[in-house]
Amino acid sequence: MIVIRLDRVMADRKMSLKDLSQKTGISEVNLSKLKNERVKAIRFSTLNAICRELKCQPRDLLEFIYDLE
Repeated sequence: MIVIRLDRVMADRKMSLKDLSQKTGISEVNLSKLKNERVKAIRFSTLNAICRELKCQPRDLLEFIYDLE
């Protein structure tokens, strides 16, 4: 299972959803869905914009956890 760590990276950078939305051009609604893991996919352009603004790598935002079910 892949876990989205956007909330953690934003907290480390002291950035709000509103600030990130304004800087990336991605709506607050879409960022909120990402932050709360209510998405099934993410576009590379979205990931690129978020990484550029948060000055991070995709691995900082996405974590793979083995599902032992």
